[in-house]
Amino acid sequence: MISSSNLLELHNISKSYGALTALRDLSFHVGHSEVVGLLGDNGAGKSTTVNLISGIQKPTSGYLSIDGQKTMFTCRSDSADAGIETIYQNTALVDSLSITRNIFMGRERTNAFGFLKQTEMREIAMEVLEKAVHISGIDSPDKLVGDLSGGQKQAVAIARAVFFKRRVLLLDEPTSALSVRETEALLAQVLKLKAENVSSVLVTHNLYHAYQVCDRFVIMSHGTKVFDVKKADTTISQLTEYVVLT
Repeated sequence: MISSSNLLELHNISKSYGALTALRDLSFHVGHSEVVGLLGDNGAGKSTTVNLISGIQKPTSGYLSIDGQKTMFTCRSDSADAGIETIYQNTALVDSLSITRNIFMGRERTNAFGFLKQTEMREIAMEVLEKAVHISGIDSPDKLVGDLSGGQKQAVAIARAVFFKRRVLLLDEPTSALSVRETEALLAQVLKLKAENVSSVLVTHNLYHAYQVCDRFVIMSHGTKVFDVKKADTTISQLTEYVVLT
């Protein structure tokens, strides 16, 4: 049953690749201003789930809904149009381009003659970096992304999502290549966005990171959901038990 009270819902999603079934009858939801931890060991189906929500792949059966409206993403732009931004471990940024060009990549601002509004985009990028994300060590939007640290790259990807008013962030193993300080900064950013009515789905192997910021946990195993629980009703020990033993 579709609920208009939830921002995003997956309804009985299955995904097969020939004889291989990656997801089987998966259902879960993401509420407004909610951080959901999508947990599970390797091969649990987390990445396939992210790809389906991102529009990169289509389900074999089942469907998604946004604000109670049944929908189907046929490509990445469909997901983006619905207000969903995916931030992968490698951030999907272009190292050879500046921070400004990366923030506006694919959504560049142009004048009536088709020329880029370089100054306008640069000013907007700097404002977003200073006010919305607070990236330590970045003093210019002209820096090449390839010269940034892992944490700074993640912050640029988040800045892009913030500027384009995304409603849901999918964060796929975002802390795996970050330092302790960068990890804490990213988790703090997730909580800051929650306060600004942006929901997040945090895909991670690190249960401690998830427990810091998530309101609810969905644990997957072999392509199915095995546990769905609010933070107030569980412990790290119980989450670990479900991940390890299922």
